Amino acid sequence: MDKVAVCLWFEARGEEAAAHYVSLLPDSRITNVLHRDGKVLFVEFTLAGRAFQALNGGPHYKLTPAASISVSCASQAELDTLWEALLDGGAAMACGWLTDRFGVSWQIVPDNLQAMMNDPDPARAARAFAAMQSMIKFDFAALEAAWRGE
Repeated sequence: MDKVAVCLWFEARGEEAAAHYVSLLPDSRITNVLHRDGKVLFVEFTLAGRAFQALNGGPHYKLTPAASISVSCASQAELDTLWEALLDGGAAMACGWLTDRFGVSWQIVPDNLQAMMNDPDPARAARAFAAMQSMIKFDFAALEAAWRGE
């Protein structure tokens, strides 16, 4: 068990969610499944080398967008693939956020977004920020064009 891991509370579909997530990102795998009374109680898994846990804890708590998993994507193709896979059965929100079919919130973002919004030129940073706010799923080319002032 890793020293630090994010634990996600599911009503009963934690193993299904973990299996879906590890299928989407490189360097991801299920590392342990704990059963109690013939049912999956707890799943340990890694996503892109980061430790996560899924607890099938029952209906007492619900996942919310107050906590999300953020994934930085190097290309539009990578972003599109991940977005579509996570959005299947879920709901798009805004600014690169979505909630998947299991109730987990995700931020699927271009890896250069922070650099654009932290540009030392305030006009360029403001254009990138405004473009970001207008999008549901991020468009690399549109963000970069706005940042450049095109």
